Order: sequence, then structure tokens, then C-alpha cells
Amino acid sequence: MTLYCSPTCPYSHQVRFVWHEKSVQADIHYIDPANPPEDVIDLNPYHQEILTTLVDRDLVLYDHRIIMEYLDERFPHPPLHPMEPVARAQARMLMFRIDRDWYRLLDEILHCGEKKAARARKTLREDLVAAAPLFAAKPYFLSEEFSLVDCALAPLLWRLPSVGIELPRDAHTYAQRIFARDAFQKSLSEQEREMAELPLKLSA
Repeated sequence: MTLYCSPTCPYSHQVRFVWHEKSVQADIHYIDPANPPEDVIDLNPYHQEILTTLVDRDLVLYDHRIIMEYLDERFPHPPLHPMEPVARAQARMLMFRIDRDWYRLLDEILHCGEKKAARARKTLREDLVAAAPLFAAKPYFLSEEFSLVDCALAPLLWRLPSVGIELPRDAHTYAQRIFARDAFQKSLSEQEREMAELPLKLSA
């Protein structure tokens, strides 16, 4: 099994978090998004948009949510997805909304012009403030148990200081709990570790 990914892509970071939670004994190859190797280009027809690629024998996967669920099923202990169908569907919807709502705004902050980035930064900050009670409701995000939802959310929270967004207090407490996990620390690339030089700030 081999994972090809960018060392700075937050979607890749989601996968790497799951990878280390599962203690996968396999290779992670960091590659340059602007110059992916030929074998990745051959394996992944969407490499220009979605670089993260998992190869497991004859199986090739290149969507981060699919890869995360595959790893959870391929390595069932510890389980990171609820077993009950309704709870599993709800967790999938949460991950979809985190990607669709919050990661979309992060993408605009990182890759769009300053005017659009400023609007996205303001919206993301307001969304996190509005969601602050959700971070405090349970030990993990809307759950008593650590799950794929937390793996999906943590890389976004880790990047907030580098884009000038302060965390609400409840979200800060939750984030520190997740960042302290051994698997999260192992999931960080060198470039991502440098983001920690900007300490997480709290908003009022």
C-alpha cells in the first residue's frame, strides 16, 4: 500500500490523520503538486484537481473521503465510523458539510484574490463562532467517540492561524484535544509543522 500526496494539502492531511490512527505500516510519498511523477499521472486521471492517490495492490483510489472510509474498513481497529446505519449516514453528512462549507472557504482564502479571500475569511470566522457550542457539546465533534469527522475537521483548524482566523474558546479547547493525539502529530508534514509557529489564538 502506498499513499501519494502533497505535504501541504488539507485534504491529504485528513487522509494522513486516519492513516496514522490506524497505524498503517506502509509508505507515504510526498510529491510536488505542480510536478507530479509520471506514475501518479498514469494512475490518477484527476491529478490536476485531486492529487491524493492511494494504491493498494490493483486498487487505486483518489478521493480523500473514499480513501478515509476505505482505510477504516480495511483496518477495522479502532473503528472510526459508527456501526449503526443512521449514525453512519449522519457522520457522512457532517463530513460532506465540513468539506462543502468550511473547506471551500479555506480554499478561497488560500487560492483566490485578496478581495474574495477577505470575504471568505470573514464568513469562515463567523461560521466558527456560530458553531462554537457544537465544539463544547461533547468530547468530540457532536460525538462521544473520536471518529472520521474529527479527522476531517482537525486539518482545517490547524491551518487557521496561518490564514489569520482566531478560534472561539470552545473550538480552541476541542482543537487542542485533537492536536494532542499521537496520530495527529505523526500526520504532520514538515511544512505543516511550521504552521504551529503561529500559536492558536482565541477570539472573545
